[in-house]
Amino acid sequence: MKSSDRFSRMEEKGFDLSQAVAEAGRCLLCHEPPCSKGCPAGTDPGAFIRKLRFRNITGAIRTVKKNNILGGACGVLCPTARLCEKECCATGIDRPIRIGKLQRFLIEHSWKIGFKPFDADASERPPRRKEKVAVVGAGPAGLSCAAELAANGFQVTVFEARPEPGGVLRYGVPGFRFQTEFLKKEIDDLLSLGVELKCSTPMTGDGAAEKLLQQGYRAVFLATGLWKPVRLKKDQRDLKGLFTSMEFLSALREGKAGELSKSIKGKVCAVIGGGSVAMDCARSAVRLGAADVYLLYRRSLAQMPAEEDERTETMNEGVHFLTLNQPLGFLADSKGKLKGVKLIRTTLGARDSSGRRKPVEVKGTGWSLPPVPSARSAYPSLKLERGGLIRAGEKDCRTSLRGGFAGGDIVRGPDLVVRAVRDGKTAARSIMSMLDQKAGA
Repeated sequence: MKSSDRFSRMEEKGFDLSQAVAEAGRCLLCHEPPCSKGCPAGTDPGAFIRKLRFRNITGAIRTVKKNNILGGACGVLCPTARLCEKECCATGIDRPIRIGKLQRFLIEHSWKIGFKPFDADASERPPRRKEKVAVVGAGPAGLSCAAELAANGFQVTVFEARPEPGGVLRYGVPGFRFQTEFLKKEIDDLLSLGVELKCSTPMTGDGAAEKLLQQGYRAVFLATGLWKPVRLKKDQRDLKGLFTSMEFLSALREGKAGELSKSIKGKVCAVIGGGSVAMDCARSAVRLGAADVYLLYRRSLAQMPAEEDERTETMNEGVHFLTLNQPLGFLADSKGKLKGVKLIRTTLGARDSSGRRKPVEVKGTGWSLPPVPSARSAYPSLKLERGGLIRAGEKDCRTSLRGGFAGGDIVRGPDLVVRAVRDGKTAARSIMSMLDQKAGA
């Protein structure tokens, strides 16, 4: 698989029509659906599942899109297990309806059959309003606001500083979780409402929002997002090899995987955090060829905010979880290059405002996680094979460095333990022979 392919597809497939109808058929048709109350976006899963169950497919699609312009994206990315599907469990059903997958199916099916949920006769459309509204930021909040206004007849212009709309959906989620093409189709649904989108148009300077009001916009909705990262220390300086999650994931989305790979391939990487974004970063680092990826989290595994399936997928891809460890800062060399992370072990104390037990630092347990140096940096005079493996003789384990020997995986790459044992014995005999010759000289 090409590198570009790995960053351009969602890994889990959605339902097909027969699977979706069968899943909707499990619904108990609650009089007051708790799943609808459990949806923060107000997508009303109780209504669209009922329509899908009775094969009113287009009606179900309209319900999703009318209530949530990003219904497809939410179907893919929303943590349904602790929202609508959790509420579904309270009904006594044997297992919750797969609401997220049904929602995703309906949106993808609309594209497949060419159904336009916002097409309507002129008599059904709301009267065109003369008021103009500006929305600053084309992320989920801004797009949702714009859709709601436009659906009610307002003239809406969305101003976006970046080249493409979508905000965190476009720049903060890796392609293996959410396709750019998927997002583009959702944006097309928004544009069909008559929303005007102006990308590469940052609102800068003093009083930018006020100036929009002076230009004839009757209202301004600011939805610029939080792109500034949280630092371990306020005075933290920039280090080579240190990325914020947004810098890292945005670079992948902007086609810079090859450039990032140069910084990550063959290196030991650390990701700080226990949420979905941390999992995305860790899994992306694996795909970029990192030698090892460590996920550092100050609480326990059970308290991680990421969904269970996200944690499982991340561990299955080889990421090492270091829980109950609080990152304190970074280690750097004289050239400002990152070389390690300072940590201290923690224990869990009383519950805090989040309802989770608060991590408490254990005095005297500070330690550091240093990256493993590459062969070239540790042994600059050695000749290496392609891929960074050390070149050594098969029969004597000698390297190009006088008095230097090597064996095992650093020479062979991943291989059998018995071959590494043999290399060790071979090298020992070679070393003894060399020393004997020097002693007899």
